[in-house]
Amino acid sequence: MDCIPFPIICFQCGTDQNCCHCKVVGPTIGFVVTVGMAIVCWPASLFCCCCATDAGKKVLAAPVDTGNAISNAIPF
Repeated sequence: MDCIPFPIICFQCGTDQNCCHCKVVGPTIGFVVTVGMAIVCWPASLFCCCCATDAGKKVLAAPVDTGNAISNAIPF
């Protein structure tokens, strides 16, 4: 994914999901959700000392997985 984050807007060019081959809304919302979830999930996982278990690793990966899912779900 070629996502170029600017202070507020994230552009993704070269995609085949729409006719103009650029996405703005999906990557921007995905980036904001990723940052918001990372602020909560990563310290919570480290504080609970469960980062060495499989469940802890899933919690650490949840922000990135959710952000990618949102970015791919919105085609513009």
